[in-house]
Order: sequence, then C-alpha cells, then structure tokens
Amino acid sequence: MELADIRASQVDPSPDGKETIDLSQVLSDGFDRDIEAMMVVEPATNRIIRVNAAAAALFGTDCATLKQTKVTRLYQRSLAALHVMTEEALERGHAFSRDIALEGEANGKSDVEHSALSVRRGSRAYLLLRICDLKARRRRTIDEEANNYHRQGLEEWRRAERFFREIERENQLILAAAGEGIYGVNADGVTTFANPAAEAMLGYGAEEMVGQDMHRMVHYKHPDGSHYHSADCPIYKAFREGTVNTVDDEVFWHKDGRPVRVEYTSTPISDNGAHIGAVIVFRDISERKRNEEKLRATLEENARLRERLEMENAYLQEEILTQANHYDIIGNTQPIHKILQQIDLVAPTDANVLITGESGTGKELVARAIHQASQRRDRPLIRVNCAAIPRDLFESEFFGHVKGAFTGAVRDRIGRFELADGGTIFLDEVGEIPLDLQSKLLRVLQDRRFERIGEERTREVDIRLIAATNRDLKTAAAEGRFREDLYFRLNVFPIDCQPLRARRDDIPLLAQHFLKIACARLNIREPLLTRANIEELKAYSWPGNARELQNVIERAAILARNDRMEFHLKSQVETPGKTVGDKQRDAPVDGPGDILTAAEMRQAEAANIKRALQSANGRVSGLGGAAALLAMKPTTLYSKIKALGLDQAGF
Repeated sequence: MELADIRASQVDPSPDGKETIDLSQVLSDGFDRDIEAMMVVEPATNRIIRVNAAAAALFGTDCATLKQTKVTRLYQRSLAALHVMTEEALERGHAFSRDIALEGEANGKSDVEHSALSVRRGSRAYLLLRICDLKARRRRTIDEEANNYHRQGLEEWRRAERFFREIERENQLILAAAGEGIYGVNADGVTTFANPAAEAMLGYGAEEMVGQDMHRMVHYKHPDGSHYHSADCPIYKAFREGTVNTVDDEVFWHKDGRPVRVEYTSTPISDNGAHIGAVIVFRDISERKRNEEKLRATLEENARLRERLEMENAYLQEEILTQANHYDIIGNTQPIHKILQQIDLVAPTDANVLITGESGTGKELVARAIHQASQRRDRPLIRVNCAAIPRDLFESEFFGHVKGAFTGAVRDRIGRFELADGGTIFLDEVGEIPLDLQSKLLRVLQDRRFERIGEERTREVDIRLIAATNRDLKTAAAEGRFREDLYFRLNVFPIDCQPLRARRDDIPLLAQHFLKIACARLNIREPLLTRANIEELKAYSWPGNARELQNVIERAAILARNDRMEFHLKSQVETPGKTVGDKQRDAPVDGPGDILTAAEMRQAEAANIKRALQSANGRVSGLGGAAALLAMKPTTLYSKIKALGLDQAGF
C-alpha cells in the first residue's frame, strides 16, 4: 500500500482555472524527497508500508530492503519505548519520543527524536513515523543563533547578559529559600558563599564567613573537644580527592561556642576536570538526636520492666503451682493417688498419652497437669475439641490451609498442629475424628510432618500428643469404627479417670473447693457445708461426675438461705450399696439377663438421652437444656445424638 492509497486522492483547480493539481502526487513526491527520514508502518502487522530515501540512508540500506524488514527488527534495543509511543499515537492521534535508539552498524546514531502520526482507514490503523537527527538540528540551531548574533550585534549580547543575570538572581532566591544550610568553599578551603539557613544555624552572618577558612571557623574540633585536623576533614577531601562525602553525625560549632549536631554532604565543584572547590549541604539534627536518646532510654527502661515482670510472673506461677493441690487435681483416694503417680512417671517423657473416662471426670485437667510437669511447659498447650469440629473442617482445623485452597479460604490459616509446635496438643473426644482423617493423623504422629491444604510444602513439627475420650476405643477399633493402628499409637501410656461414684471420699474436698470458687466468682457469702450436706452428696450416683457436682454446688450456693444449702437430690439418691450399673439393670430393657450387651447399653443410653430431650423440649445447650440435665458438655451430647442416630428436631 502506498501513501497515496492512505490519503484520499484530491484534485484542486489551479489559480488560473486552466489546469488541475493532483494533490496526492504532490504529497507522494514530498514524502519521497523529504530530508527527514520518514516511514509509513502498520503496527498490527509489524510491516513497513513505505519509506523515503532519507530513512534508507539513516538505516544504512536501500528502500526495497528496508521495506522487507520488520519494524521491531529496527528497534530491538528500544521495544518498550516503541510500544509506549505506538499506543500513545493510536490513542491520542500523535506522539513523540526521544527514548527510542536505532539499531544497525552503519548509522551508529542514537541521538534522535521519533514522532508518530496516526492515520486510520476503515478498521486498519497506520503510523507516519518521522525520525529527526537531534545533533543535526542542534547544529542548525547553533548556526542560526550565530547568524542572529552576528546580525543583531551588541544589543543581542546585552540581552543575553540580562538573561544570565536573571538566572543568577533566581539561583540566589533558591539558595535563600532552602531550609538546609548551604555554603561553598574554594580549593583553599575559604568560604565563597553561605545561604540564610547556614547563617541561622551557625550564628555567623554571611559577611563574617565569606573569605574565612571554614574548617577553622566551624569545624575545628570533635564533640569531645579534641582537635580536628583539616587533613582528616571530609569537606576538604571533596575537592582534594574529587569524592562526594556524606557524614550522618558530626558537629559544627556555633558562634557562641556550643556544638550543633549536623549531618552533611560535601560535593566537589569541577571545572574542565579540575576540582575548584566544594559545596556543603547540612542539616541540624540536634532535636532528632535528643529524641533518639530519649527513645533509647525508654526502650531500655521498658526492657528492664519487662524482665522484671517476666521474673514476677514466673515467681507467681511457681507460687501457684506450689500452693495448688498437685496440678489442681483434688482428692485423697487411691484412684487419685494412682493418677498422680502416673502423671509423675509420664510427664518428663514425650510419650503419647490416652486419657479415658466418663464425661466430667477431669480428663482435661489431667492433660494440663501432664503438660505443666513436662519439659514443654514453657510452650503452649493447644486444646482441640474434636466433637465440636464440623466433618468438612477437620483437616483445615488440624493442619491449616492456604488462601484459595477451597471456597471460603480467603487467607492463609495456621492449623492446630503447627500452633502447638514445641508444645503439647490435646485432642479431646478423639473418638469423633472421621476415619478418612485418622490416617493423616497417624502419619503426623509417626513422621512429625504434614502439609497445609492447597500447599505442596511439607512442614515439620515437634509436638507431644495427649488424647482423651469417653468411648471404648479398643472395641471401636475391633468393630472397624476406629483405626486399630491409630489406637495403638495413641494408647502408649493409658490413664483411666475413675468416675466420682468410685471415689466418694473425694466428694467433701471437691465440694468445698467448688463452693469456694463459686462464691468468689459470684461475689456472694460462702454458706456452710454441713455434714448432712456431705452425706447427701456422697449418697448420690453423680452420672455427670465432678462437672455435675460443680454445677450442683454453684446452684445451691446461689439459692442458699441463712447460710444453709439444699441440694434436692432425693429423687436421684441411690440405695446404699447400689451403683449406676445396678440402676441400669433395674431399668426395663429388652435384654435377656442382668448383664447388658454393648447393643443394650447403647439402647439404654439412647433411651436416657431421649427422655432428657423430651424434658428439655428438644433443646440441647443452655440452662435447662438436655446437656445440663445429663450433666455433660453440649458438644459431647451433640456427638452422642449424632452417633446414636437420634433426631433432635423430633423432640
């Protein structure tokens, strides 16, 4: 496509009206004969449509060869700048750039200016590129100015003098307006000028400093008063060695003899390769240094206070441990003594511990005691209630996830195992972990390695595992409801927490302890716990164990009158010598004999939970809920309802 094809052909009459002028031919001839290099390119196809002789000469080739060359081949060093100019021209209609360097060995030019004019025909866009040799343009400009000066003579020189005088005046205004101190010295170290900011900071007037040795005047000694030899002066080194020297903390001396803390930069002044002086720019940093010293003193004081608080905290923790009844486990019966002995044995090791027992028997308390007596006591004990975690979130809760790993993962999340690194992780209700996740848990226990969801990186952790359950995991493993290999991995050191009915002699100690805690928390007067109260408490079966006892004591303390408590446990008091197992055997069941099978036990438990749900109108948690009636955690009851296949909404 030729330039004449891009522009619409126009024919205009001549001034005398006898002939017509072909404007397209005029434009075409003008394009070819222009002394500036010109090209017509199509950006979309990277093709050169037309070039003139000046462009061919500029690139050191002929027009035919140049037209066969891709545009980007000519500008391989400046593709980014070419792209920017092209986009600007297509958007605005025109563009200029001096950042585009030419390619090729023949021309060796890089001091050029490109201008682009956008022309559109239908859906196709073209660029008219003009390449101007700036060196040639400057030579023409200089020649033209010389001719003008020659023609205009003395008047033009006077005008130039006024121009430079105005520039000097503007420079003086800039120096005066600068907020930093600025002064200059010659090659002998003598001050040549000083701005008002320098005068204000140093106390000397400019007339006092100009012509004087600056080092002897303001830079003659160190902050400690020792002599500062001029041979060591960074300011003088600027013009002696031709280096830029920056000092971030030194002193200049004020006219009244006081030190001014400054930071400064000394830059050499050169003329035809010779260093004729230096310019010094400085700033008063006295206030900043005072603030830094105050901050440093404050941080040191904070560090001392923090160390003191840490020591006091450690002391108070030690005092608490010393005064507490052996890890806060209260009791004086043989089962309690056995648990304490087991804690002392296993705590110094990193062995896995499986704590079994009914709900409310203090399994979490035992886990905390093991952690507190271990070498990991300074690291966290991370508790995970497996019964309260939705099935789909187990893996994320345990191992964490990265942003975008699944719907709703809007940020990275650290899992509980990573959070417990260096400490202890306590898996409460471990029997609620889904089978498909148990294999991953087993791998972490064996290899101490895991991956976050959505991440390929393998992470290592150093943890000590303590698990607790109110289920019979051995039976569950035999029935295929729990991985047998995981059970053996957890059951390295078993600890069995006996129910409260098996250690009735601990009830008085526990009751008094719970009463004291409840009254302190509720800010009420502590009532009297009578012998009759103790006998009534000891006669009760306590299906909810210590947790139920704590709730009963707290309720009785609130309702106490005249410092006397009533428990109203008559309807649930056992016949002396009867255990909960005896009561269950007295209950009507479908079993053929007095010994209940596992299925019959599940049936009896389901019936008991149904009665609690009916009594609570289907509500599980909260005051008067089924969990409170059964004296167990709501999360435990939810898991039992799910395991037994009961429909909560039906009640």
